Amino acid sequence: MSHGPRSGLAAVSSALLAMSRHLEVRDVLKTIVASARELLGAQYAALGVPDDHGGFAQFVVDGVSDEQWRAIGPLPRQHGILASMLHEARAERLADVREDPRFEGWPSAHPEMSDFLGLPIRDGDEVIGALFLANKDCPKPDGGCGFTEDDEELLSILAQHAAIALTNARLYERSRELTIAEERSRLAHELHDAVSQKLFSLRLTAQAAAALVDRDPSRAKGELQQVAALAAEAADELRAAVVELRPAALDEDGLVATLRTQVHVLDRAHTAHVTFRSHGVRALPAAQEEALLRVAQEALHNALRHADATRVDVTLDKHGQGAVLRVSDDGCGFDTRVVRRAGRHLGLVSMRDRASGVGGALTVESAPGKGTVIEMEVPGG
Repeated sequence: MSHGPRSGLAAVSSALLAMSRHLEVRDVLKTIVASARELLGAQYAALGVPDDHGGFAQFVVDGVSDEQWRAIGPLPRQHGILASMLHEARAERLADVREDPRFEGWPSAHPEMSDFLGLPIRDGDEVIGALFLANKDCPKPDGGCGFTEDDEELLSILAQHAAIALTNARLYERSRELTIAEERSRLAHELHDAVSQKLFSLRLTAQAAAALVDRDPSRAKGELQQVAALAAEAADELRAAVVELRPAALDEDGLVATLRTQVHVLDRAHTAHVTFRSHGVRALPAAQEEALLRVAQEALHNALRHADATRVDVTLDKHGQGAVLRVSDDGCGFDTRVVRRAGRHLGLVSMRDRASGVGGALTVESAPGKGTVIEMEVPGG
């Protein structure tokens, strides 16, 4: 095996564990590239996932600064040596990539590369990516490649496990898409039921008020006040549903800003006072951030629609390398010993599944008339 800076079984094991730790495709790609560059002692590493239009759906690099990457310009196309690896599904080990007849040059801001090692990443007969390294950090033989046969063998092992990790990440993202679709369907059904009931009551009350206007004006006034109250409740239901149906801006704004925005909207939409506070939380793995957001939304939903709470407090604080979310309310509470009924009614089962799915834990404290506290802890990355 390669005698790079971190050669040996322990280094390989560490790289493979790092790959299996992530669920998001982008995180998996970054981990594969960083692991390959470190294991084989290369100056540069990259991994491209091809699309069906001659380009790359995703292209991840390691060893290039963000400023340099922006200066390089658009993503590369499937041409030259990259195309050869993708279309012919074979390894490429070159003493100087610039002297290969397939080399077609690169943008002016692109770093200079000489010796080159590249491998296709395959899932069965399908090539799902190309992984390559450049500029081995070692003395090079005259006219020879710094990368050895042992390096190629090690990269081949890494590429095989990368295929598994990438396939699993894709399956996870697909399952998450289906879960989101199911959640939207559930919310649409819930919205239809809740608002339909409010509007039906509003119509009946308005009809009663119209019938009473001439013969009992005082009672008609009371009915009209009830119409106003029902209309306000229907508006609350609609606003809350819009918040839950709107795609979360996690990618653009991050977890803290997204939670703060949603809490602010809910505070304005409901009569209950809803607050948010956060301290010291840094960016977490994407899967953990989404799980925290969904649990917070479910807990807020319970407090505002089922618990008759007048105050709901949401906090998100740093905890070790991870974070802890806490949603507490002063509502009617429930008997935690009645797990089956309460769990189904309040979505506790799905919340526990979300927590455990990202290596976290969920605790629930409640009692009739004493409010509820839901706390979720995640380990970070």
